[in-house]
Amino acid sequence: MIDSDDIAKFFYERLIQSGFVPSEEETLIIADIAFDYLLSIGIIEEIDDE
Repeated sequence: MIDSDDIAKFFYERLIQSGFVPSEEETLIIADIAFDYLLSIGIIEEIDDE
């Protein structure tokens, strides 16, 4: 299971290591884009928890 919060944390840490200081909002936007990309190429599948 992949959570967009986990993706955001990963990107935030990697950006900091690379010398960038993203805001929380910027990191969440990047995570949402990455999640949407993974969905679009079929690597992940969105499931409904209901």
